[in-house]
Amino acid sequence: MVTQGAAQDRLGGFDRRLFAPMVLGSVLNPINSSVIAVALVPIAIAFGAPAAQTTWLVSALYITTCVGQPLMGRLIDLFGPRRLYLIGTALTGVAGVLGLVASDLHILVLARVILGFGTCAGYPAAMYLIRAEAKRTGMKSPAVVLTTLAVANQTVMVIGPALGGLLILWGGWRATFVINIPLALACVIMGWLILPRHTALDADRRAETSPHIDYAGIVLFIVTLVSLLIFLMDLKVSYTWLFGVSVVAGTGFAWWELRQTNQDKPPFIELRVLAGNPALVITYVRAMLGSTVSYSFMYGFTQWLEDGRGLDPSHAGFLLLPAFAVGILVALITGRNPQIRAKLMVGACAQAAACALILLVGDHSPIWLLLGVALLMGVPQGLNSLAMQNSVYHQADPTRIGASSGLMRTFNYLGAIIASVASGLFFPVRATTSGVHGLALVAVGCAVIFFVITIVDPSLSRVDRAVREEGSSTDN
Repeated sequence: MVTQGAAQDRLGGFDRRLFAPMVLGSVLNPINSSVIAVALVPIAIAFGAPAAQTTWLVSALYITTCVGQPLMGRLIDLFGPRRLYLIGTALTGVAGVLGLVASDLHILVLARVILGFGTCAGYPAAMYLIRAEAKRTGMKSPAVVLTTLAVANQTVMVIGPALGGLLILWGGWRATFVINIPLALACVIMGWLILPRHTALDADRRAETSPHIDYAGIVLFIVTLVSLLIFLMDLKVSYTWLFGVSVVAGTGFAWWELRQTNQDKPPFIELRVLAGNPALVITYVRAMLGSTVSYSFMYGFTQWLEDGRGLDPSHAGFLLLPAFAVGILVALITGRNPQIRAKLMVGACAQAAACALILLVGDHSPIWLLLGVALLMGVPQGLNSLAMQNSVYHQADPTRIGASSGLMRTFNYLGAIIASVASGLFFPVRATTSGVHGLALVAVGCAVIFFVITIVDPSLSRVDRAVREEGSSTDN
C-alpha cells in the first residue's frame, strides 16, 4: 500500500498522485456517453433491431446517470470516496464484460444501465477529494486542479466519437464496451493503491452526518426521476400516466424528506438545506439551461448540417471540432482565474450570439458561416462548465460536496434530455432549415434566461470576493 508521507509529489501542497485516478474516474461517464454514437447502427444490424430500440442504449445511460450521480454522491459524502470509487469502477468493468458476451439487445441495455451507475462515482469522488485536499493543504481555491478536471472531461467528449470509430474498426461494436475493462482495471488498481482511506473531511463528516441511508427517499427519488425522464424522452398521450406517477412520487419524496428531522437519520437530499441555499439552486438551473443550449447545438445543428445543408457525416463532424477545440483552449487560458461571474456572463452572451447566428443559416450557407457558428459556440463550452464547477465547489456544503456535484451532473443531463426532446419536436421527419431556426430560438431563450439570472444573482459577487480574499491570504 502506498502511504502518505514525504515521498508524495505535490503541486502547491495538493497530492499530485491523486490526479490520475481522479481524472480517469471522472471521464468514464463522458467516454461512454460519446463512443456509443457511432456504434448504434452496427449494433442494430447485428441484432436486427430497429433504430427506435437501439436508442435505448443512449437513454438507459442518461436515465441511470441522472439518478445515479446524486445517489453516488450522497454515498460518498456518507462513507468517503475510496470505497464508492472502487465499487463504481468495478461495476464499469462488469458492464464491459457483459457487453462482450451479450447475446441480445436487452443484455446490452442492462450493460448500459450498469455502466450508468458505475461511472457515476468518479466525478463526485473527484470533487470530494479536491475539497478534502484543499482543507488539508489550506489551498482554498484549487483552480488548477478544477481546470484539469474540466478540460479532461471536455477533451474526452471531443475524441469520444472518433475513439468509438477506431474501436469499431479494430474489434467491431463490442470493442466500445470492452474498452471499459482495461479502463476499469486501471481505476481499481490506482484507487486501491493511491486513494486515501481517510481524508481531511472525515471529522466534519462524522460530526455532521451519520452513515444512515434513507432508502425510502432514494426509492421515491428514483421513481420520480425515471418516470419523468421516460415521459420526456417519448412524448405521447399514452405515456401521460408516467407524468402522473412522477408528480405523485415527487410529492411523496418532498413530504418524506421534509419530515426527516432526526439528526441521526438525515434525508437522502436535504431539501431544507437546499431551499436555504438559493445560490446553489440557481447554479443548478444555470447548468440545465447551459446544457440545453450546448446539446441543442450538438444534436440539432449537427443533424441539420447533414439533412438541411447536405454535408456528409465526416464533414459535419469536422465542423464540430473547432467548437470543442476553442472550448478547451478557453478553459486552459481562463482556468487559473477562479472568478465566476464574468465567465458566466461572457459565456451566456456567446451562447446567445452563436444561436442567433444559426438563425441566418440556410440550405446553401457558405462553410465560413457554419465555421463561425462553431467557433463562437466554443467560447461558452470552455467558460460555462468550468465556472459552474467552481460555483458548486464554493457554494455547496463541504459535507455534501459529493451529492451537490452529483446533482449538478443530473441537471446537466436534464438539459441534454430537454435538447433531445426539442430536437424531436422541431425535426419530426428530417432536420430542416425551418426546424433548426425554431430550435435556435429556443436555445436563444435559454441563453437569455441564463444571462439574466447571472446578472441578478448576488451570490456570485460574494463568491468572487471570497475567492479574491482567499487568493490574497494564500499569497501572503
